Amino acid sequence: MSLIDQAIEFAAIAHRNQKRKGTDIPYISHPYAVGMILQRAGCDEEVIAAGILHDTLEDTETTEEQLLTLFGPVVLETVKGCSEPDKGASWEARKQHTLDELKHAKLAIRQVACADKLHNIRSIKRDIEVHGEDAWARFKRGRESQQWYYTGVAESLGYASRFALLEELEDAIEEVFGTPLENPEWKKLRRNRKFID
Repeated sequence: MSLIDQAIEFAAIAHRNQKRKGTDIPYISHPYAVGMILQRAGCDEEVIAAGILHDTLEDTETTEEQLLTLFGPVVLETVKGCSEPDKGASWEARKQHTLDELKHAKLAIRQVACADKLHNIRSIKRDIEVHGEDAWARFKRGRESQQWYYTGVAESLGYASRFALLEELEDAIEEVFGTPLENPEWKKLRRNRKFID
């Protein structure tokens, strides 16, 4: 069985009783979609597997030891890099921690985090098309806070270097929030092949 197939089965069991926030959609649809985004982006098998498993440490009973034994140190490190360490902290503190960590994270972690946020922002866009501004009600924080976070994520992901998938995220963020990402220093870098890893 390939690493990706093994990750699919493991994640399906780990997330089996969960739903997407505010919906009846089985949660597993999200990590599967993240894996597919990474596969389309040409990422290697370990990055794709980590994408499929990215929420297992944070949101299930999965242990680091299980991931290490079944998937190896690279997948474990990547999943850990995409997990919030303190679920008891405030939303703002947890998100600021993520923004700070992503600035200096390895490319594999940034790729998985980017695919995660890309699928989430596409889901938000679809919800807005169906429910209008009421779509923001299912989040702990509303539109303004989500805009701060997603804009910050895009900046943090591109802080150390650019990669192709980041452009898709930036475009999706602009589509949802309706204003261009305005940091002039890295805005100049968008779509400049010279800066793509």
